[in-house]
Amino acid sequence: MHNFLPIAYFQNQFVPFTDAKISVATHALHYGTAAFGGLRGIPDPQNPKQILLFRLDRHCQRLSSSARFLHFDLPADKIQQIITDFVLKNQPTTSFYIRPLVYTSDLGISPRLHSVEKDFFVYGLELGDYLSPQGVTCRISSWYRQEDRSLPLRGKISGAYITSSLAKTEAVESGFDEAILMNSQGKVSEASGMNVFIVRNGTLVTPGFEQDILEGITRNSILTIAKDLGIPTVERAIDKSELFIADEVFLSGTAARITPVSRIENYQFSSDRPITEKLRDKLTAITENRDPQYKDWVFTIPLN
Repeated sequence: MHNFLPIAYFQNQFVPFTDAKISVATHALHYGTAAFGGLRGIPDPQNPKQILLFRLDRHCQRLSSSARFLHFDLPADKIQQIITDFVLKNQPTTSFYIRPLVYTSDLGISPRLHSVEKDFFVYGLELGDYLSPQGVTCRISSWYRQEDRSLPLRGKISGAYITSSLAKTEAVESGFDEAILMNSQGKVSEASGMNVFIVRNGTLVTPGFEQDILEGITRNSILTIAKDLGIPTVERAIDKSELFIADEVFLSGTAARITPVSRIENYQFSSDRPITEKLRDKLTAITENRDPQYKDWVFTIPLN
């Protein structure tokens, strides 16, 4: 059961969430011609009179870039202003998640991006832990990650998430929590909606952009934090067999934050995860605005 925030932004105005409805004939519903974002917000633990949003500018820029694939000009600063107003309208009192989405809103039956109306909406819901912070089990999916030559993977295009959905359900129905997808070259790509990191011999390793991954904002944050902490980092291809012999494995994403992996297939990992825990503690401190070094990553919204 989801607890949705009471106000949504829909068709250029703020309305009750229950009134934000689209037609069954909406173009994007039939063809996956939409792009979405997602960002977390929390009441400031030091000052409950303000809300903290993590890397709002990067999220807005990524959504603006994703909209370009749909031939939709939606400036990042406009998205940021609407999200700021959205938070002020809702006055959330607990940890929450914001979902902005751009989509082809026309009521048509022709799959295209030209000569079709587009729109933008925002809604939110209360959200705690998306995955267990104690650790999750993963299987290698039988489904493969799409290739950038057939789908613009640098954007969060909604139609692409059929593969993620197939992989996630396959994993859960076979007794695991999550799926790890390989790319068409047989290298590790990403999880159903998260980037993948491993630790080997003290070095943090994650697939590079050429492995058909999403340009994760949490992924980028982790790489920056690790370098600042003096942890060696490498972006390169990862083989399936390397997953099984890694010292630590974790998933990262806006919803998942940093989630340790306790087992992949029948390979169990140690519960001693020094680098994962160090990065997770640091990221938590940053998102709670307790680390002045990364203050520019945290956008504050004073409440009335």
